[in-house]
Amino acid sequence: MHQPSTDAPAVPRDALDPCVRVRGAREHNLRGVDADIPRDTLTVFTGVSGSGKSSLAFGTLYAEAQRRYFESVAPYARRLIHQIGAPKVDSVTGLPPAVSLEQRRSSPGSRSSVGTVTLLSNSLRMLFSRAGDYPPGGERLDSDCFSPNTASGACPSCHGLGRIHRTSEELLVPDPDLSIRQGAIAAWPGAWQGKNLRDVLEVLGHDVDRPWRELPAADRRWILFTEEQPVVTVHPVREADRIQRPYQGTYMSAHRYVMRTFSDTKSATLRARAEKFLTDAPCPACGGRRLRPEALAVTFAGRTIAELAALPLGELNGVLDAAAPATEAARVLAADLRARIAPVTELGLGYLSLDRTAPSLSAGELQRLRLATQLRSGLFGVVYVLDEPSAGLHPADTEALLGVLERLKAAGNTVFVVEHHLDVVRRADWLVDVGPLAGEHGGRVLYSGPPGGLAGVTESATARHLFPQSPTETSPAARPVRTATGSVRLSGVERHNLRDVTVDFPLGVFTAVTGVSGSGKSTLVGQVLAQEVGGRLTDPDFPVRRLVEVDQKPIGRTPRSNLATYTGLFDVVRKLFTAAPQARERGWKAGRFSFNVPGGRCETCQGEGFVSVELLFLPSTYAPCPECAGARYNAETLEVRYEGLDIAEVLGLTVEAAAVFFAEVPAAARSLRALEEIGLGYLRLGQPATELSGGEAQRIKLATELQRLRRDHTLYLLDEPTTGLHPADVRVLLRQLHGLVDAGHSVVVVEHDMEVVAGADWVVDLGPGGGTEGGRITACGPPARVAASTAGRTAPYLARALGR
Repeated sequence: MHQPSTDAPAVPRDALDPCVRVRGAREHNLRGVDADIPRDTLTVFTGVSGSGKSSLAFGTLYAEAQRRYFESVAPYARRLIHQIGAPKVDSVTGLPPAVSLEQRRSSPGSRSSVGTVTLLSNSLRMLFSRAGDYPPGGERLDSDCFSPNTASGACPSCHGLGRIHRTSEELLVPDPDLSIRQGAIAAWPGAWQGKNLRDVLEVLGHDVDRPWRELPAADRRWILFTEEQPVVTVHPVREADRIQRPYQGTYMSAHRYVMRTFSDTKSATLRARAEKFLTDAPCPACGGRRLRPEALAVTFAGRTIAELAALPLGELNGVLDAAAPATEAARVLAADLRARIAPVTELGLGYLSLDRTAPSLSAGELQRLRLATQLRSGLFGVVYVLDEPSAGLHPADTEALLGVLERLKAAGNTVFVVEHHLDVVRRADWLVDVGPLAGEHGGRVLYSGPPGGLAGVTESATARHLFPQSPTETSPAARPVRTATGSVRLSGVERHNLRDVTVDFPLGVFTAVTGVSGSGKSTLVGQVLAQEVGGRLTDPDFPVRRLVEVDQKPIGRTPRSNLATYTGLFDVVRKLFTAAPQARERGWKAGRFSFNVPGGRCETCQGEGFVSVELLFLPSTYAPCPECAGARYNAETLEVRYEGLDIAEVLGLTVEAAAVFFAEVPAAARSLRALEEIGLGYLRLGQPATELSGGEAQRIKLATELQRLRRDHTLYLLDEPTTGLHPADVRVLLRQLHGLVDAGHSVVVVEHDMEVVAGADWVVDLGPGGGTEGGRITACGPPARVAASTAGRTAPYLARALGR
């Protein structure tokens, strides 16, 4: 019998230990958490919003896996990679390499598309390069020549964008009866810059007091479209109270100003203003196909690459399947492309086309596209960490998602999922429930084990929804159906995949719009209905007086934007501090208590509260500012106190604590009460916008509206408001939305959560499928009527929710 060598290296414990073991995790609100999670399982992290589950899954486990990977990279190369810092944790053992699939909040660039996200464009370009049918005598093109994002492939006229922005005299000068001095050239900037351009024109000899329409055509054309930029000496009209010296003024035509602002400005407001003076049309050179003529002359299966990229992926798969490959290269490349398309269609995204721009996709669609790409990677022995993969999924598509997660696990991987969808939670091998509540009231692991064991955890909000004690506990349909007070009719709608749709949206009720991904819900509500109502608000006979759209876009792009600044609460707080005796004695205004401007802020960190410490090949780390210790203000400013607290301490309060602190200040109490009632009591007033989830951002926007609730009939439009919400949080949100309807307003939600739909007064179901297979009204009416329908894919799931 063979005996092992006594001097053989000992097998490390990690290789034998079947679990990932976390000890002392303290990231964000985690309270020294310990957890043992078996590998090679589908593990779901649950808990109410803000409980700390993402801090454990992403902030601790994924961050630690990334840190270890970067440790193996050469120090010089490490400096070139954006690294996330080491998590606050005592130890993590048994952790394999990890792949993160988060719902990124940042918007992808306009050149990013379904094809580039999934890498399918690379395969299609290779197919045309190596196996395309070239015109007689045509030179063989490299695959880069079929990309609109490269110099060798992009149409030189539109630079590969496919569209041309142009302007006209009618757009630039909407009222030709006005003179230039009266503001005829509406496209020009206001204030001093606009006055400067008018003064320069006057010096150049143009009549700025004559009505625009009476000016010679040649002069009008030069004023609006010249590329010349003459410099002249301007002698301003003297005013009694100020001395104005002559200066050198440079002329810029209205066209040049608009185009430069549109392409260069970082301000969304200025860009939107410039866009009003532009028309957007397909590029006349390439017909909107974005490529050079030589690339568009090559075909496969009788179609150009632009034509194939415009097909829904399900249809593209059919074209490739039917094509008779002329060469071995064509057969291999077409088969590879079809194999890459398969997981995308399996995840219910077959309605998307390769040229669909990434900014037009939802966060859930983007994440599922990246998940489909991972299915083809064939990785083994890694941890996949997913952020709510069911977000934006119709219940009919959730089954396919679960099949994909099971395949990832069967391939020898560990799957960690942060999730609220109870159907996904029920299919888990292992549950890690974090809570019991949010923020400082959460951050503990309440349970870690097989799903069934959670039933005995009385503290768990998840347990109460996963294992309801009685059928009525989760029943949404207890409320009697309301009667509509009117309606808004949309007739013959033709947009995107909506085809001749006519539908009535009742007013004074709660309406849910349902359908599978890509059926046309967001187009119908977010574009068509919003446009129709917005255009009729000035009609005195129209019953709706206000329109409020509440989306999940971030409330700010930088850490300087926070909960208090967005809601307007910070203005109230600063006024209180300005009125304090110490501030009045020193003559300080409200600006003194802003960390965004010089004066009251700490200049060492410029009001950030932290400083970046460069560690060369290690990740940059952020340390509290040595001057203000993270307070963001200078010492003099912090001497001023309101009710015993300085301004930094007030920003550190949670909404819940601040509601007690400001109970006697009506302007602050109203705002804080709205935030508390919508379930955001755990957030800090100074919590940076960059730390908020899309669901939190949407609820902050809704709370901001609730605090200024008016009596005028308002139509509220919400796109999937329950995304990212635990069932317990959904209850809180629905209480607010139904309260709006009870107060005489109208609410329309695009929604996949059948519990929410079952509690609606009216349901509009689109479908039956996505893309070209959708865009039709399959059923309309009260929930019970839609549940009895046989036309769409929503009915059986809605019937199950109603019968619960």
